[in-house]
Amino acid sequence: MHVEAPPEASPPSCATSFGEFVAGHARAGRLVVQPRMGFGSPEAMRRGLLAVRAADACAAGTITLDSYTRVGAHDRAARALAAGADLNGYPLVAHAVETTAAVLDGVAGGGFPVQVRHGSALPSAIVRTALRCGLTATEGGPVSYCLPYSRVPLADAIADWRTTCELLARTPGAHLESFGGCMLGQLCPPSLLVALSVLEGLFFRQHGLRSVSLSYAQQTHHGQDAEAVAALRLLAAEFLGDLDWHVVLYTYMGLFPQTARGAAALLEDSVRLAVATRAERLILKTRAEATRIPAIEDNVVALEDAHAAALRLRASAPPVPAPDLVRGTEVYREARTLVECVLDLSGDIGEAFAAAFARGYLDVPYCLHPDNRNRARTFLDDTGRLRWAAVGGMPLKPSPRGRNRRGTALESVELLRMLHWMRERFDNAPPGPRE
Repeated sequence: MHVEAPPEASPPSCATSFGEFVAGHARAGRLVVQPRMGFGSPEAMRRGLLAVRAADACAAGTITLDSYTRVGAHDRAARALAAGADLNGYPLVAHAVETTAAVLDGVAGGGFPVQVRHGSALPSAIVRTALRCGLTATEGGPVSYCLPYSRVPLADAIADWRTTCELLARTPGAHLESFGGCMLGQLCPPSLLVALSVLEGLFFRQHGLRSVSLSYAQQTHHGQDAEAVAALRLLAAEFLGDLDWHVVLYTYMGLFPQTARGAAALLEDSVRLAVATRAERLILKTRAEATRIPAIEDNVVALEDAHAAALRLRASAPPVPAPDLVRGTEVYREARTLVECVLDLSGDIGEAFAAAFARGYLDVPYCLHPDNRNRARTFLDDTGRLRWAAVGGMPLKPSPRGRNRRGTALESVELLRMLHWMRERFDNAPPGPRE
C-alpha cells in the first residue's frame, strides 16, 4: 500500500499506553476526544488516523472493525476485500499483519494511541491479531458485546472474553474499556448501565487487567446523566480503586437530530456533560449522523468543535458532588444494589453474570437475546428522566408513573415517542443545556 508521511506536528509525549495517555491529559484538565471511525481500505484507514492525529484537539485514534469481522466471518471479509467491496469498517483479521503495521507506521504511538473497536461477542481472534499488530487497547465485554449484538450463548461469550482478558493481561500497557454503560444505546435506565460497566470492570480485573475504562452513554436528561456519571465514578473508586481506571462518556447513541443546528446542540450538550462530570474521555458522533455515513472531514470537525467547547465550558463547570450526596441519589442506590446482588451469586464474576441473567437479577429492557429475560420495561417521566416501568426479577422497585402515562404496559406510540425524544427536542428547540 502507499504510505503517506506522518504529520510533523504533535510529537509523541512520554506516555506509553492508552491509559497513561488519557491520565496525562486528565491531570492537565483536558478532555480526550475520540471518533468512531473505520474504513475497509488500508489507505483510507491511514488517512483517517492521520487526520485525527493532526486535528486541533486532544484526540485518540480509532480503528473500528467491519460487520463480517465482528461475527468471525473472516473468510467473507477477505472475499469482500478481493472483490473491491466497500466495507463498513476495517477487516483487521483479513488484512495481513504487515498491512496493518504499514497503516500504523509513524502514526500510532505514545502521543497518539489507537484503540480497536470491534463489537464482537467472541473477540479472542481479533485481539490476538491486534496484539500482533502492536495494538494494545480495545473495548467491549462479556455482556455488553453479547446480549445486544449477537445470538451467541452468554456462557460462550464469557469463556471467550476470559481468554481475551488473559491475552491482554500478559501484554504490557494493555487497556480494556467496558461497553457496559452503552447497552442498546438508549432507553435503558442509568442504574443498570452503571452497574454493568462496574461489573465488567470487575470481570476484567479478575482476569488480570490493570488498566480499564468504564463507559456511560448519554441518555435523555442532563441532570439524571450527571447523577449517573457521578455514581459510576464513586462505585469505580469503591470497587476498582486499585486499578488505573477512567470514565468514558458517549454522545447520545439513539436517533440523532436531523437539522445541523440540532445536531450541533446535542454534540455540545454531550461535551457539557463530560466537562461537568469530569469524564476523562468522550466518544463522539458527528453532525452527519442522521443523514449519511460520516466522512473523515466530518469526524475532524466534530473532534475540533468538541475540544473547543470543552475549553470554553471548563471554567463554568459545577463543583464535584460530595460522596455522601452521590450515595443519596437514586442512580447510585439502584446501581450498587445490582452490583452487590450479582457479586453475592459467585466469587467468579463470569459465573455470577450467567447466574444473574438466568435468574432475571439482571435484565436489559427490549433486548431479545435468548439469555435475557426481557421482562424489564422503561418509560420517560414528565421531565424526560428514564424510569423503570417494570423491573422483572431485578432487586429494584418500579417507578411511579406520571399523571400523563397510562398503565405499566408500554404502548407502541409511547415507545416511538421515547425513541424520537432527543431528536425532536434538539431539532425543535433552541440550543442549550437540558434540565
